[in-house]
Amino acid sequence: MAEPIRVLLVDDHQVVRRGLRTFLEVQDDIEVVGEAADGSEGVARAEELHPDVVLMDVKMPGTDGVEALRTLRERDNPARVLIVTSFTEQRTVVPALRAGAAGYVYKDVDPEALAGAIRSVHAGHVLLQSEVAGALLSDDQSPSAGRGPALTEREREVLGLIADGRSNREIARSLVLSEKTVKTHVSNILMKLDLADRTQAALWAVRHGVTG
Repeated sequence: MAEPIRVLLVDDHQVVRRGLRTFLEVQDDIEVVGEAADGSEGVARAEELHPDVVLMDVKMPGTDGVEALRTLRERDNPARVLIVTSFTEQRTVVPALRAGAAGYVYKDVDPEALAGAIRSVHAGHVLLQSEVAGALLSDDQSPSAGRGPALTEREREVLGLIADGRSNREIARSLVLSEKTVKTHVSNILMKLDLADRTQAALWAVRHGVTG
């Protein structure tokens, strides 16, 4: 049996954390390993507990979710961060994605959909809805805007599948490659295009018309 997905909850409202924990603890493949009440504590707990996925609120007193995300990326923490926000705070999603979030869900998300989102980002998917993708792509500061690709044909194929939300395993299956080879291609893509993560790679692919 596979190891459960280790999840860290970061939200300044205890009642929210309690509700999330209550639901997630009944999932056979998800384990809540800890909680934090603000961004700085979230970073410390992520370093201590090594979660696979962090559920992170954006708007918190002190260190907010975006700043916490940047710190985690600066420290090369491998945890996948799933932003939890409200529809009225949608504008906060864009800087969070730029800081390295793997996607976002709304606070009123259906519990089963939340569990599915956790599984999805853990598998390497990027959760990006059309309205937020549009906001990112209309921003003149979009990653690598205006820079032409310097990719091999195989790297472009991999990049197109990343933009489609495929995990490394799914890309390997689609292109009849080993997962290790796909990881190498992904690393080369990020290095060549000077991108931080798969989210930025997916945005770059959409902007430049690279599709799977």
